[in-house]
Amino acid sequence: MSAQLRDIAGELAALLWREHTLYRERSGTVVIRGAHVERWISLSPTGGQDQVLVRAGRILDGGTTAPARSEAVATLTEGTSELAAVCRRLLADTAAGPAPMSERPRRGRPKKAKAAKRSPKPVRRSRHTGFVSWMIILAVIGVVALFVRNLATAF
Repeated sequence: MSAQLRDIAGELAALLWREHTLYRERSGTVVIRGAHVERWISLSPTGGQDQVLVRAGRILDGGTTAPARSEAVATLTEGTSELAAVCRRLLADTAAGPAPMSERPRRGRPKKAKAAKRSPKPVRRSRHTGFVSWMIILAVIGVVALFVRNLATAF
């Protein structure tokens, strides 16, 4: 059953994704990883004759796999195209399901209200020079005048 399962998984992987990785676990489960779509599918033998347990899940950041989100039992006698249809349905369920814990927004302090909801601050339209700016200008003029006076008394 294990060799047959690996052959079927190879055909199934080619139908589902152009880029995939196929490997067998010690338990006899064959896993198809589609890293570019961040999904995985596993085919496990069940106690029934020509039946497999098909499970689908996500691949998290860093390449680790999340637990299966959906699963179904399929028969191998129906053919690879029927098995691919079951896998596509499970992948669609996986994509539509709730986000894994790493993708969920963190709970904590609520975010502050957006600036668009607040009343806008009044815009200054006058272009007058402030008191501090005038003091700086007067200080610069005083330093220049002192330099010119010292230069004039030297001759």
